[in-house]
Amino acid sequence: MTLTTVTANTSQIKTLAKLYLEGKPAEISSATITQLCDWLMDEFHQLPIDLRYSDYMRYANAEEMFADIQQGYLWVSAENYDAAVYPNPVYGFIFQGMHDYDHFLTNSDFSLAGEIVAYNFTIKRVPSLEIQKIIYSEVILRTAAYLQLGHAAAPKIVFP
Repeated sequence: MTLTTVTANTSQIKTLAKLYLEGKPAEISSATITQLCDWLMDEFHQLPIDLRYSDYMRYANAEEMFADIQQGYLWVSAENYDAAVYPNPVYGFIFQGMHDYDHFLTNSDFSLAGEIVAYNFTIKRVPSLEIQKIIYSEVILRTAAYLQLGHAAAPKIVFP
């Protein structure tokens, strides 16, 4: 399997990172959170792989993750699903597993461009614009912040 590699420019990363880092946390209605959680649970039931929880397991690159997915499982790191939007951490766990599986389906890496490819694939299935915005914040903006800072930014959802 050959990875789809597209590059994002430094200016794009800076702009998106700034939106995340300087943005105020979004106010999300309880109805939207319920809709998000229901959608994630539906996505979870459709995953054809076993999601495995880990406190420490991290994939060094997409190829390493794809190899596990081809074996029928995927490690999901606890540090990746700590967003305050979820009423229960299991939904963040499901989101991370579903998102990583979308990377596999789209053959995209963990660069900003790869995240954009996976995001565009995911949003075709979401039930509302509000959920698209939440996923945009978690996937695109937070990744840009990570690339800008060199480490994970504090989790939050922002609607620029």
